[in-house]
Amino acid sequence: DPAQAQAPTPTQDISEQHVPVLGRPLEVRVDERGVERAIRKLRRLMASEGVLREIKRRRHHEKPSVKSKRKLREAERRRKRRQRKARYERG
Repeated sequence: DPAQAQAPTPTQDISEQHVPVLGRPLEVRVDERGVERAIRKLRRLMASEGVLREIKRRRHHEKPSVKSKRKLREAERRRKRRQRKARYERG
């Protein structure tokens, strides 16, 4: 078989192993209100999903110690937000 005869180059091998992280797709419909309004809506969606923050974070390498500290800070922020929400709903 000719396809099996060719050995893949290391770059091909790496790209085949790479599996991208799939998230929820962001979708904004453009209606009669115009493209500008749809772009503003897309920007709000991206901000709420944290897409821009993630892009900025991935621009540079992050040491494992910095990464774990960031994860702890983010978890603390989520926990406080949930506590505020629960307090607001009860009272």
